[in-house]
Amino acid sequence: MGFRKEKIKDYFLLDTGVENMFINEYMVSAPGDFVKVYLFALMYCELDSELTNEDIARHLNMDIEDVLKAWTYWERMGVIRKIKDSPEDKFDYSVEFVVLKEQLYGEKENKKGFSPGQNLHSFMADKEIRDMFSAIEQITGRVLSAAEMGEIVSWIDDFQATPEVIAYGYSYCMQKNKKNIKYIEAVIKGWAAEGLRDVIAVEKYLSEFEKKQYLYKRVFQALGFARNATEEERKIMDSWFDTMGFSIEKVLAACSRTSGISNPNINYVNKILVNWYEENRNGKSGSGDGSRELTTGEIMKYYEALRLQEEEEAEARRREVFDAVPRIKEIEDRINAQGAEISKIIISDRVDRKAAMEELKAKMDALNTEKAFLLTDNGFELDYMDIHYKCPKCKDTGMLETGERCQCFGEITKEKIRLTIKPAKNRQ
Repeated sequence: MGFRKEKIKDYFLLDTGVENMFINEYMVSAPGDFVKVYLFALMYCELDSELTNEDIARHLNMDIEDVLKAWTYWERMGVIRKIKDSPEDKFDYSVEFVVLKEQLYGEKENKKGFSPGQNLHSFMADKEIRDMFSAIEQITGRVLSAAEMGEIVSWIDDFQATPEVIAYGYSYCMQKNKKNIKYIEAVIKGWAAEGLRDVIAVEKYLSEFEKKQYLYKRVFQALGFARNATEEERKIMDSWFDTMGFSIEKVLAACSRTSGISNPNINYVNKILVNWYEENRNGKSGSGDGSRELTTGEIMKYYEALRLQEEEEAEARRREVFDAVPRIKEIEDRINAQGAEISKIIISDRVDRKAAMEELKAKMDALNTEKAFLLTDNGFELDYMDIHYKCPKCKDTGMLETGERCQCFGEITKEKIRLTIKPAKNRQ
C-alpha cells in the first residue's frame, strides 16, 4: 500500500513561509514597498519559478529603480545575499534569501550588511558615518530610525556620495523646508552625479546654479514669460553667457528686439545674439559696398529712428483726418471704448458673456464700416492713418519673425541712412 498527497496546481492556492524573525525584527522598520518586494520574490522563490526585477516592478506597479533599491536595502539588513552573475555589471545578480534563524543562532556570519541591533553597532564603528548620523539628527531634530539609516547608507554605495555631502544635503533641504527623504535623496544623487565630493564643491556649484536661475528669470521676465525654462531653453541661454560671453545687459538688449514681433521666443533672441557674436569675433571687413562700415548697433539705431519717424508721420496724418472729418475721431473713441468693454466681459463671470461680446463686436463692425465710407468719401485712402513701414516684412525692425535677419538689413548704408532719416527739426 502506498500513500500520496494531491498536488495543488494553482500557485496562488499555496502558502509562503515567512520567518517570524523577519516580521518582528525587520518588517516593522522597513519601507512598505521594500517589504512588498521581499515577500513577492520569496513567494516565487519557494515555487522555484523564474522571476526578474522587471517582472516584480510590473506586478507591484513600482519603478525598477525602487526594486533595485529594495534589494540593496535587504542586503545591508542581512536578510538576502546578492550572488553576482557578471562581475562587470553590478545589476546582474541573483538573490539568495538568508535563513534568519541560522544567522542568529548558527555559525554563519553576515560580513556585509547590517541589521537592527547587533550588526548596526558594528556599522556605527565608522567614525565618519557616525558623525554624519549625529549631524543629521541635530539638523532634523529627531532620532533616525534603523530603516532611514539603511536608506542613507545606501546612497554612499549607490551614488558614491560622501557622508560630508549627505549631511550637508540634509541641511540644505531642511532650509528649504523639504523634509521628505525621497526629495533629499534626489538632491544628493544629483550632486553626486556632478562629481561633488565635499561641501566646498557643493557650495560653489549651488552659487553658480543660483546665479544661472537668476539669469533665466531675468530673460523670461523681459520676454513676458510666466513659466520655467525648458531644458533646451536653459542650454541655449547658457551658451549666451558661458560660450559667447554676453552680459545680462546685452542679452536683455537682444530681448528688447522682440517688441516688434507677435510671438517672442528664445530662438529669435538666440539668432540675434549669434549674429552679434559672429560679428564681434570676425570683425567688420570692408568690401566697398558701404554697408560694411556700419556696426550692428548703428544699424539698429537707424531702425529705431526710422520707426519713430514713421509713427510721427502717421500721427500727423491722423490729426489731418480728424480736422477734416471730426466724426472719424468720435468713431475711433467709441471703438476703443467698446474694445475695453469686451476685455472686461472676457474676464467676467456673466452668464450672457457670449451674447454680450457678439453684440459689441457687431457694433464695432458697423463703426468700422462707417469709418471706411467717411475716409473714401473725403478723398483719403483706407490705410491713410496707419503706420507706413519702409519694409513691411520686418516692420522696420531688421528681423523677421523667424529670428532671421531681413533682407533690408544688408542693404543699409550710411548714404541710405542720411537720405532716409530727416533731422528732428525738419519733422516738426
